[in-house]
Order: sequence, then C-alpha cells, then structure tokens
Amino acid sequence: MTAVAAVAAAAVGAVALPAAAADHHPGRAHVAVYISGVQYDSPGRDDRSNWSLNKEWVDITNSTRRAVNLDGWTLADEDGHSYTFRHVRLDGRSTVRVHTGIGRDTRTDLFQDRRAYVWNNDHDTATLRNDRGRFVDEVSWGHHRGHRH
Repeated sequence: MTAVAAVAAAAVGAVALPAAAADHHPGRAHVAVYISGVQYDSPGRDDRSNWSLNKEWVDITNSTRRAVNLDGWTLADEDGHSYTFRHVRLDGRSTVRVHTGIGRDTRTDLFQDRRAYVWNNDHDTATLRNDRGRFVDEVSWGHHRGHRH
C-alpha cells in the first residue's frame, strides 16, 4: 500500500504544477519565473521601424501565486545585448512581455527602447538572470545543440 500511496501522491503533485511550467521545464520540481515565449523574427519586413522592433519580444512568466520583484534582473542575448529590469514587480500567475523597441512601460508590456533588433532570426539564446547574476532560465533556437528550442 505504501508504494501505491507514494505513486498517487506524486501524480497529484505533478498535476498541481501549472501546465505551462510543466511543459516548459520537464523534470524540474518547482519553477517560479521563466521565459514562456520568444518572438525573435518580427512579422513582415525587418525595416527597423519601431512597429517592427516591438513585434520582437520575450515573455517572462511568474508561475507562483506571489509577486516577484524583478528589479535588477537581466535578459540578454548571445551577443551581449542586455536589458535590465527597473522597478518591475511581476504579479503572481502573470506574464510581462519585453519588447525590443521604444514604448511606454505598463504592467504587461516593457520596452528596451532600442533602435535595432536584438534577437537573431537564425539562432540565438535568450538568458534570464536574477539580480545577483544567477542563471534563472534560457531559451535557444536555431543550430544550438544541447539546448531546448
């Protein structure tokens, strides 16, 4: 009976994890903040217009019930372009979209205020680090080996 109870408890615990977090990080028991989406190739022509730049974005999701202070966290690409979160509080079970171009920050949308693209269309890695510089999450695309896509 003990083995059956342990398996049942494990199954219930796995179901309690939000589906997005479970799909995004297979094998991790607890995921709080993670990169939940990347649009690295803005639709249409890459004409460097602000509209096109803002169609390039990265979504950061907080899967917990509690708000997380992202002040000092960074989002960077392989070439060293880095965005630092300033005065950002990500509510529980919510997502913020970080756009490349210029705009006015809101609770759901942040802007890097750049005039050039950050994310390479053929291959790149988006890396999220906390305010102490510790690795939190990354998403890669293109020809990388050993990274999830």
